[in-house]
Amino acid sequence: MRPLATLLIALAMLGGCASQGSIDANGYRNEGQASYYGARHHGNKTASGERFDQNALTAAHRTLPFGTRVRVTNLRNERSVVVRINDRGPYARGRIIDLSRKAAEQLDMIRAGVVPVRVEQLQ
Repeated sequence: MRPLATLLIALAMLGGCASQGSIDANGYRNEGQASYYGARHHGNKTASGERFDQNALTAAHRTLPFGTRVRVTNLRNERSVVVRINDRGPYARGRIIDLSRKAAEQLDMIRAGVVPVRVEQLQ
C-alpha cells in the first residue's frame, strides 16, 4: 500500500510541473502534447460525474472548468475539433489534454497516440 501512495504523490507533483497555459482577454490558450483515452474507460464516471463516452466530443483538462468548450488543433496536420471539458487529467508528464476517441479520430491521431496540439478556449 505504501509504494502505491508514494507513486500517486509523485505523479501528482509531476503533473504540477507541466505548463498550465495562459488565460487572457481571449481566454485560455496553450500548446503541448495531447493523448486520447477510449474503450477501457468507456462508461466510467468522469470527474464531473457524467459517464465517459468514447464516442462523444469531450476531453480531460487539469484546470479548465467543466463545460468549457475548447478548439484543439493537431499541429502536424492542422485538423481541428471542438470538445467540451468534462474530466480531469491528463496525468502523464508533458501532456496538456486527454481527448475522447471520437475527437482523436477527427484529429487523425489514433495511430500516433500522442501529438502536438494547440488548445484554445472558445467564448
